[in-house]
Amino acid sequence: MTEQFSQKIFPTTQLEDADGDGHNPTLNPTMGEIIGKRFSRRGFLQGSLAVSAIAATVCPAALLSAPNAARAAGGSAFSFAEVEAGVDANHHVAEGYDADVLLRWGDALFSDSPAFDPTKQTAAAQERQFGYNNDYVGFIPLEGSSEHGLLVVNHEYTNPHLMFPGLVKIVDGKVEQGPLSKEQVDVEMAAHGGTIVEIRKVDGKWQVVPDGKLNRRVTASTEMQLTGPVAGHDRVKTNGDASGKKVFGTLNNCAGGVTPWGTYIMAEENFHGYFSGELPAGHAEAGNYERYGVPEGGYEWANFYDRFDLAKEPNEPNRFGWIVEVDVMDPTSVPKKRTALGRTKHEGAESIVAANGKVVFYLGDDERFDYVYKFVTDGSYNPDDRAANMDLLDAGMLYVAKFDEDGTMAWLPVVHGEGPLTAENGFASQADVLIETRRAGDLLGATKMDRPEDVQPNGVNGKVYVMLTNNTKRKADQVDAANPRAENAFGHIIEIEEDGGDFTAISGKWEVLLKCGDPSVADVGATFSTETTKNGWFGMPDNCAVDAAGRLWVSTDGNNNKATGRTDGLWAVDTEGDARATSKLFFRVPVGAEMCGPLFTPDDETAFVAVQHPGDGGEDWDGHGRPSYYEDLSTRWPDFKDDMPVRPAVVAITKVGGGKIAV
Repeated sequence: MTEQFSQKIFPTTQLEDADGDGHNPTLNPTMGEIIGKRFSRRGFLQGSLAVSAIAATVCPAALLSAPNAARAAGGSAFSFAEVEAGVDANHHVAEGYDADVLLRWGDALFSDSPAFDPTKQTAAAQERQFGYNNDYVGFIPLEGSSEHGLLVVNHEYTNPHLMFPGLVKIVDGKVEQGPLSKEQVDVEMAAHGGTIVEIRKVDGKWQVVPDGKLNRRVTASTEMQLTGPVAGHDRVKTNGDASGKKVFGTLNNCAGGVTPWGTYIMAEENFHGYFSGELPAGHAEAGNYERYGVPEGGYEWANFYDRFDLAKEPNEPNRFGWIVEVDVMDPTSVPKKRTALGRTKHEGAESIVAANGKVVFYLGDDERFDYVYKFVTDGSYNPDDRAANMDLLDAGMLYVAKFDEDGTMAWLPVVHGEGPLTAENGFASQADVLIETRRAGDLLGATKMDRPEDVQPNGVNGKVYVMLTNNTKRKADQVDAANPRAENAFGHIIEIEEDGGDFTAISGKWEVLLKCGDPSVADVGATFSTETTKNGWFGMPDNCAVDAAGRLWVSTDGNNNKATGRTDGLWAVDTEGDARATSKLFFRVPVGAEMCGPLFTPDDETAFVAVQHPGDGGEDWDGHGRPSYYEDLSTRWPDFKDDMPVRPAVVAITKVGGGKIAV
């Protein structure tokens, strides 16, 4: 997830400041407090993190230097020549690899798709083309092949100032963005959602199959069904849907997942920014919406569609913030919002089949001071009967994580009638608990985290990895003297080991795998191994992937010239043996972009990555030095043509001559 529109000059663009100031009012302990208390006893960390120390991290003289040979001697699981960190207008991949642009915003998905014309965009055309700001990338093999399958891609949000000509003006020397027309809003809605497209490897290169019978676009207007405990509840009924079971569209799909039975999971994240207006005085949803930051009003959709105006449709926000499941094998199927997994600002829903056959989904709620969850299905996965698995997500146990100082943790059941989740606290049913999942976590005493994003189970080593991007809002008085992560600018990664190696366990152990940032600046408190080079360290971990060999890959969101002197990218991170906590840069994105969706084919011979919002910003890069917008872009990646704007795209990375990645 991007820290969206931190540039301040485009106030009407989509808000992705989901991380915001945090909307958690509880006194539950923060993860920083717990880490601090734990490590103070162990004497593991020293010092404190001050604003001056953060500023020091951008000093080039402070960067570490260590030869690749030394890192190799440390037993790294990864073999490749590291990319040099930096900032420029293009992408870069490790030597010996090709990074081919596979799909760009506006590319055809069907044989009858219109050609992309950025000066004459229409919703009808966009619905037949690849959407905007690709985030999660998944691969579903066809006939068991690693060279032929369905690529599933989330389209998280839109950047109008990069998309539409003539929208941004210079007035009295200042950059201003004008209002969107209804036609432009319709294009935005069509550019949201997701893409399902058949792809095939031909002579070592991936190609889109434009007449693939399973190709499909899902948008902000696609009809969907609410299922599970919340379906039909009065709190999700609207003027447009008296049943409380039919929803149009999915919004702000960030990370996601692919289920063991081959369906596509879309995780709705920052839904709050799409709503405007005010609730009627005294409305019962006021407290609920405040906890989720609704309305934020970053989009202009309410100007044309009543369902995004709280005054006209006060229940509509309760119909977003869910996990959406799409049956990719039936392009006419109705996607289902699976309410049993709770309503939060979801960052992904990665899953694993436990030893007892239950399926476990790990979920992050991406906001400062919010929580980590997991969901365990009631039913068991049947590998021989796909149809038997299709409604597994409608029944199961949702848990929220509580991390303790001694390195143990508990998964607390988010269940109506248990503990404080009762009618006395405003929960009349499990539907109420799920609609207000965050408040349920508050009352249960869950641990406040530093923006939980991807949470990835590793079936090879049995661990679970939690990406915590950052939390600059944590105050010094929330940590003790031994905790160096007040104003946590660079984030960290938590490693969980479930008791008995059982992913369905209700308790486990946890450890900090990495505290991110420049390890050469002592006050930052980063914990990369000493074999990590000046190019290998990173900040702001966001998405991640575990390849077939069980190796961890981490992509980032928020590295830039001002914060780190480097763009975002994809880093290989060792988790085992002497090389543990060694990191190595494999791919880096163009200026202004975020690195999303790392995904490996089952044979580990292709890595798909999503380059999101390239060209956004520009003020902090000496190569541009001013705001970037359609007519004056910091980069024109990936086409580099004067008549083409910058275009978010999915890139396919393969080894020259073939073979497994990083081997």
